[in-house]
Amino acid sequence: MVELSAAERAIASGAQGAGAAMAMRIVAEAARLMGAPRLIPVASAHIDGALYHGDSGTLFAERLVAGAAKVAVRATLNVGSLGPAGCAAIRLPPHERDMAGRMMRAYEAMGCEPSWTCAPYQAGHRPAQGTDVAWGESNAVVFCNSVLGARTNRYGDFLDIACAIAGRAPDYGLHRPENRVATLLIDVTGLSQALRSSDVFYPVLGTFLGRMAGDAVAVIEGLQGCTTEDRLKALGAAAASAGGVGLFHVAGVTPEAPDAATALGGLPAREQILLTPQEVASTLARLSTAGDTGRVDAVAVGSPHLSLAEIDQIEHLLAGRTLKAPLYANTGRHVLKPLEAQGRRSALESAGVIFVVDTCIVVTPILPEIADAVLMTNSGKFAHYAPGNTGYAVTYGSLGECVESAVAGRLVRERQAWS
Repeated sequence: MVELSAAERAIASGAQGAGAAMAMRIVAEAARLMGAPRLIPVASAHIDGALYHGDSGTLFAERLVAGAAKVAVRATLNVGSLGPAGCAAIRLPPHERDMAGRMMRAYEAMGCEPSWTCAPYQAGHRPAQGTDVAWGESNAVVFCNSVLGARTNRYGDFLDIACAIAGRAPDYGLHRPENRVATLLIDVTGLSQALRSSDVFYPVLGTFLGRMAGDAVAVIEGLQGCTTEDRLKALGAAAASAGGVGLFHVAGVTPEAPDAATALGGLPAREQILLTPQEVASTLARLSTAGDTGRVDAVAVGSPHLSLAEIDQIEHLLAGRTLKAPLYANTGRHVLKPLEAQGRRSALESAGVIFVVDTCIVVTPILPEIADAVLMTNSGKFAHYAPGNTGYAVTYGSLGECVESAVAGRLVRERQAWS
């Protein structure tokens, strides 16, 4: 039985309109199903449910708007199915395009910020450590919990907007301190410092973490001095797509893990795994589905969305050259705006970079339809979803390999410190 406050009962009964009442009832029913005894206030939300998957999602959002629903807390929006701020052509049929546009407008009408990014933490939405929030989008959830130290469960479509309107979430799961304690220890100290300090390693580590942890909480030992925010972003995104990871700790790095013992709550790990070069190689191999081929029909980077620092890296690697294979750079309008102001967007586009803004290549039809096509990426998340969502087989590589392959129009490998 969920115990609602007098104010929550009043909202559920219609005191703030039909839309708010529907939202509060949805949150309360979710709490009952999850076994939560009560609802808790949330400081913000990140909404994944504005991505068009069918007409019912649009009609649900428009019903909330018709009921005068407005978000009660700050609410940013995840990627949509269209790209109002740019750039790549989207091949949605007319009906789907219309319904997707209606859905996006409905969420904006409820007061959600038109951020349209899967990386809201790069666009200024960074809740404080210990703050309860209601976030959707798996990589954003794991970043919020693991890197920022705020507290959220993985709120799926349409519970996310219900929580934002109600300003409440069920009190269960990762909102509760006892559920944030690690039970699995992954030790990477046996790997070379060069590997642990390379960008290309983190999606591989995340894929391993997702497979091993499932939805358990793990602490990783051995990454002190090796991480950046973009590397942690890539780690979490791969872990959340390869498994059900909503929170990980990195000893000496992330907010709740000054050391492994603290992350484990002072208890021995239920399971301890020493990550070996052989296991790294095996996990790396699983990220590529294209087999032994030098073919590269397209390159896609930016899942999660590229940061400005990652765009800087691409520019540096390009070094003024032009591309023979298209490079799809997925990012948010918060990154595109300064690029435009500095005159850098047009220079990158002249070189052959195709910006995908407000959306990404795996959630809406952007890539050309090519038989037996191969996509190269440095994203563990793209490697996981692209074959099923786009029909392209995947070759995984570093950002440097992705750029060099796009320049050459074929697969180019660099020497990597994998051993």
